[in-house]
Amino acid sequence: MNTVLGIDLGTQSLKVVFYDYEQRELAAAAAAPLDVLRDGSGRAEQEAVWWLDALRNALGQVPADVRASARAVGVSGQQHGFVPVSAAGDVLAPVKLWCDTATQEEVDEITAACGGRERCIELAGNPVLTGYTAPKIRWLRKHHPNRYREMAQIMLPHDYLNFVLTGVAAMEHGDASGTALLDVRSRRWCRALLQAVDPERDLANCLPPLVDAGSVIGTVTEAAAQRFGLPLGIPVAPGGGDNMMAAIGTGNVSTGKLTMSLGTSGTLFAYSDSPVIDADGNIAAFCSSTGGWLPLLCTMNCTLATELMKQPLDVSTAAFDAIIAEVEPGSDGLILLPFFTGERTPNLPNATATLLGMTAQNCSRGHILRATAEGATYAIRFGLDELRRLGIEATEIILTGGGAKSAAWRQIVADVCGLPVTLPVQDEGASFGAALQALWVLQRLDDRALDIAAITDTHVASRPELGAAPDPAHARSYARAYAGYRRALQQITPLFEQDLTA
Repeated sequence: MNTVLGIDLGTQSLKVVFYDYEQRELAAAAAAPLDVLRDGSGRAEQEAVWWLDALRNALGQVPADVRASARAVGVSGQQHGFVPVSAAGDVLAPVKLWCDTATQEEVDEITAACGGRERCIELAGNPVLTGYTAPKIRWLRKHHPNRYREMAQIMLPHDYLNFVLTGVAAMEHGDASGTALLDVRSRRWCRALLQAVDPERDLANCLPPLVDAGSVIGTVTEAAAQRFGLPLGIPVAPGGGDNMMAAIGTGNVSTGKLTMSLGTSGTLFAYSDSPVIDADGNIAAFCSSTGGWLPLLCTMNCTLATELMKQPLDVSTAAFDAIIAEVEPGSDGLILLPFFTGERTPNLPNATATLLGMTAQNCSRGHILRATAEGATYAIRFGLDELRRLGIEATEIILTGGGAKSAAWRQIVADVCGLPVTLPVQDEGASFGAALQALWVLQRLDDRALDIAAITDTHVASRPELGAAPDPAHARSYARAYAGYRRALQQITPLFEQDLTA
């Protein structure tokens, strides 16, 4: 048996898959949970050592003969996290995550130093947002100057796992474009942004070299082989951010496709052969991890919202579909703005979740839970409108992530977006995408001209029996409900921009 290993370092768990590329099936999969350190300041952090413990835990669940069959490794990671590393290779501080919103002051400072939000987009293709890496670096400089002075390397979460596996510090263009420090047009670091983060230090000296898609960054070291039970010396691919890897895992490596991920966060993205820059800054102008670009919308509250609401409503995952299926589309006028941890799109880091339109008729747990799933979907639907404004069209949505396991939610997506929904056979797009990138890198050792599309065309299959087509009557209901959601958001946004506790 010959397999490729895909690792996905998520927010709530770390997953591993061993894909038998000869039989075209998973040989094994496992996961280990992760905690998040939160408080009322917007803090969302993890200790990097937790990731290594989770990786060892997950791999320890896989039979030794399957681990020994791995011929290459690819790593997917939650985007935007800031891992400050010393010259000795030690992590200097808890890792601020993509969902950390405690850095708005630093965002404002960097943006002002660059000449404003529009100027940031002109310089690098993206505005500076709390979720991105750049303000986290400035935050460490301001709040922990001694640790900041010790910092020799700036890494992203998946870069750090690569570093532990290979001893090599490297970064690829897809995940790097989510730092807000990369000019996505030229694929080079933007000097103006680096100086805005720290005018006294050349941060370019702390950034690992950028590597090309499809290259080998290193091989599994003896220490990593012993620590994690992996074969010594197998090649490690560049990896990438979880969205970039989900693009590979869902076959979204050429134009005309849309992938929607219903994960802790919600994302909607497409592939492009050229940069797609949104002057409004709603669509992130990211690079892909396959040599192209990946215009993307990200919301911070997707399955995070439904999981939070299940708890007080006392609804199990097994009962979720049946309960929300009892409620008509549109939840009889009940609207949830699902901003439990602030929001990135729209850019409202201080926002909170808000229920509107509650009546005696819709005050039930089914209505509230369905309104939560609908609100999370409306937030992503905005991305569909924005991508169309930028000239990107598609005929279907490829759905992935934990929420895609819900048949009721799949139908909501189809009805809200007015497009058919398809599901890939491998439902964890990021970890499977990392495995396929590893396979691409492995096979390019013998054929340098091999295109990633040849890999995805061969190994990404769909499950038509789990698809969903828009229901015309439901689509009409959702057209009204979505318009109501947009009006509610517009009216309540001024409250989110104020400090109501003052």
